[in-house]
Amino acid sequence: MVKKLLLVCLSFLFLFGQEKIPDMPIKLLDGTNTRLHEFLKDGPVIIDFWATWCVPCKKLMKHLNKFHLHFNDIGLKVLAISTDTPRSMGKVKSYIRSKDYQFFVGVDPNQQVMKKLKAELMPTTIIVDEEGNVIYRHQGYYPGDEDKILNTIEDYYKKKGVDFDQYSLLGN
Repeated sequence: MVKKLLLVCLSFLFLFGQEKIPDMPIKLLDGTNTRLHEFLKDGPVIIDFWATWCVPCKKLMKHLNKFHLHFNDIGLKVLAISTDTPRSMGKVKSYIRSKDYQFFVGVDPNQQVMKKLKAELMPTTIIVDEEGNVIYRHQGYYPGDEDKILNTIEDYYKKKGVDFDQYSLLGN
């Protein structure tokens, strides 16, 4: 009896316990103010917390740009949120410009968004579906983590019935 009750409770948690992200204001690097849920209108969003001093963050960002360019037409957005201090914003702008990254860049100098989304390390990568449900969360970066992100994106779109071509995305 206890096992059955435990199983029912765990099933309930699994079905209804999916983490949702709250809507909150986001300031973009270009000075535009927006809201986090604005990014969810067309599909999922990859949120990545990073800083200019974080070497693993920079390694991941080149993959995030590929994902943005490859999947943007079917609704995926990438929002890389810098946690650099206000004094370092010049470094953030010049770094993004030098790499010609095409994804959205937010700024969170006081780490308020980072704290609300429970990101404790950098980089922290969170994939959120259009309903605001967290479908992937990972802290840190090691080569190969980009494959897990790609698999999550592919699985999401397969469940939605979207047919797409994954032409040598990670090989470049």
